[in-house]
Amino acid sequence: MELHPRIVSAPVDFGAVRTEFGLASDYPSEAVSEARGAVDAFAGIRADRTDIPLVTIDPPGALDLDQALYLERTPTGFLLQYAIADVGAVIVPDGALARESLSRGQTFYLPDGTVPLHPEVLSEGSASLLPDQNRPAVLWTIECDELAEPQRVSVRRALVRSRARLDYAGVQADADAGRPHPSIAALPEFGRLRIEAGLGRGAIGLRLPAQTVVRDGHDRAPDDAARWQLIVEPRTAADDWNEQISLLTGMCAARIMLGGGDAEPLGLLRTMPAPPRAAIDSLRRTATALGLDWPDDAPVGRLLATLEADSPAALVLMSEATGLLRGASYTVLAGEVPDVVQHSGIGAPYAHATAPLRRLGDRYVAEICLARSAGTPVPRWASEGLTAVADSMRRSDALAGKLERACLDLTESTVLAERVGTEFDAVVVREANGSRASEIFVAQPPVLAKCLGAPPEGRHVRVRLITADPTTRTVTFAFPED
Repeated sequence: MELHPRIVSAPVDFGAVRTEFGLASDYPSEAVSEARGAVDAFAGIRADRTDIPLVTIDPPGALDLDQALYLERTPTGFLLQYAIADVGAVIVPDGALARESLSRGQTFYLPDGTVPLHPEVLSEGSASLLPDQNRPAVLWTIECDELAEPQRVSVRRALVRSRARLDYAGVQADADAGRPHPSIAALPEFGRLRIEAGLGRGAIGLRLPAQTVVRDGHDRAPDDAARWQLIVEPRTAADDWNEQISLLTGMCAARIMLGGGDAEPLGLLRTMPAPPRAAIDSLRRTATALGLDWPDDAPVGRLLATLEADSPAALVLMSEATGLLRGASYTVLAGEVPDVVQHSGIGAPYAHATAPLRRLGDRYVAEICLARSAGTPVPRWASEGLTAVADSMRRSDALAGKLERACLDLTESTVLAERVGTEFDAVVVREANGSRASEIFVAQPPVLAKCLGAPPEGRHVRVRLITADPTTRTVTFAFPED
């Protein structure tokens, strides 16, 4: 048997996946025309804040830039200026573009391209916070104390101008070298403080290997014959720091929409119920079996944060901890506070508020927060459309999850199709239980798959590939022989 083979890329056609899930191939012409002719409905009343030296941080090559930030250390803490693309200002509420975006819900990402929420002329052009371009934005100003906890929050419409387009690897390299971009020099300290605050709230962060499908960098074939490979997408500390900016803004948005005083609750929360006690007890038993010290008073998130991300124990515990983060949904606020307003994974009420070019609900959240901050009535389209938006987000979230899994499964099975019978090194992340097969992680190529037999949880094992079928998108291993 061949051991430790050199894994190569393979030609993968994602067209079948698009067809299976009914993804639209083209944007309706009427909606595209609206996007091309879009104008800023608030052009005459915006605050000119092009003086703020904002920067964007996104993956290389991304053009749908939703957010730009500026963060500075102050004598009393931190000042965050966070500009979000003002999509609500350029979409006619009852127009063709609004109707089509409601139908889509969000941008769907496939390895060979996107199915966008909005036409690219808008999402990657006139509404995107591209560098050196004046753009309409929803500007969040968040003043924080020494522990990076928000003290004062305001939201207003503004005209902004990004100074630079950064990516995560570059931000990380600059931070490590002690030469951060001046606009985000305080980001490492701020990010670490916010992460610690999250652990104090009981937030749960999972760092399972992030599989992704990329085009073979040596491939020179035409797009219809492109070769694809699996990699584990590196996650830097800069990813985590930047994520904290978005999470903070979403928590501030939730607080605004929950109301208080004379304001009734109105808006759209991203919620997740508390995990059942039985799931936490099961995780604690697993930690004990792995020989981990988990003090009785330590929350789950703090335990997970202490683990080396690529260790067998971390893979096992984080895989099982996914069972704690179930039941995520969208909760409409309409005059009353519902039973569940918390997002248990974040440890606080939370709302999606920072990606309106890619996610429908964020546009509505922004509009409500703008009105509440200014003390003006919420536009009827924003308040009356919340139920339909929540339905669209639930439906599109489910589709996005299935779509991502289908693309990964297709690539895994195609890349491995010629390797049936080969042995691989793996870590067992979940033992077999009843009719459920074990689950393993193979590092090269990075694959999470079923494994027959009964390999022991948390152990490094050698397994044999027995099935890799692109037609059914299935991959199965066996231990040691099956």
